[in-house]
Amino acid sequence: MQLIVYRLVYPILWLISKLPWRLFYMLSSCIYILIYYIIGYRKKIVSTNLSLAFPEKSAKEIKKIRKDFYKHMCDLFMEMIKSMSISKEEMIKRFKIIEPEDFKNLQAKNKSIVVLMGHYANYEWAIAAQFELDFPIVAVYKRIRNKYFDQLAHQIRGKFNNRLIESHKVIKEITRDKINKNLCAYGMLSDQSPKLKHAHYWTDFMGIKIPVITGGEVLSKRLDMAVAYLKVEKVKRGYYEAKFVTITDNAKSCEEHYITKTYIRMLEEQIRNRPELYLWTHKRWKHRDAEIPKGAILD
Repeated sequence: MQLIVYRLVYPILWLISKLPWRLFYMLSSCIYILIYYIIGYRKKIVSTNLSLAFPEKSAKEIKKIRKDFYKHMCDLFMEMIKSMSISKEEMIKRFKIIEPEDFKNLQAKNKSIVVLMGHYANYEWAIAAQFELDFPIVAVYKRIRNKYFDQLAHQIRGKFNNRLIESHKVIKEITRDKINKNLCAYGMLSDQSPKLKHAHYWTDFMGIKIPVITGGEVLSKRLDMAVAYLKVEKVKRGYYEAKFVTITDNAKSCEEHYITKTYIRMLEEQIRNRPELYLWTHKRWKHRDAEIPKGAILD
């Protein structure tokens, strides 16, 4: 059944990806009307998340952010589809790396780099960074249950021959690179909600105490890597700018959880500035009322 659905959907997605940009975004606007006004996809979750993160905002303000978010989310979904056929030249034009010297300063340290990212703006097009930086870019991703759509996501994210590592293989793969002296930059989306059994560190995210993922920090300390935050901003519809903000060039010397806390604060600043660009459909704060496991660190 999964294969049948995939074979039916794939040609449609490919045709959509080939649409001229103006028609492409007109279709995105139509999808927004369908998703927001008719289907109401995860509206309750989005409203709850926004109210939790912005308790000071009125119902009218929350509704305005919610509507703007759904418009952006539809654009983001469509831009992922566009990745199926987008050219290298068009990708460079629409996702620019600004102030690349900050990354090059880290590169000069002769270390691999952990690049922490959030589900903000267009994180999928971050693969364009490899075109402007003379350094291998590796994307860490989580497998999709439907193996055919996982294959499609893998194909899209690896379109320009950039390397991908499944999240459950990341320690093994990066350790192997370290042994073989292969220097790379590893992009990690680190704002997911961990399972409670793995909830070892709790801190505030948007003013709410929740468990957070510390994998990027643990790896950088263990394998002596530099750490940067990829700050992506939406310039206008279909155009983004990104810069690498150094968190540390010597992870081993950092205090415990400094890297994770700094990353969270940087992401929070972006969210507060333009909340509509964050991915509010996921249950980031689902463990806010959970019992904190024995031995966990509360910050």
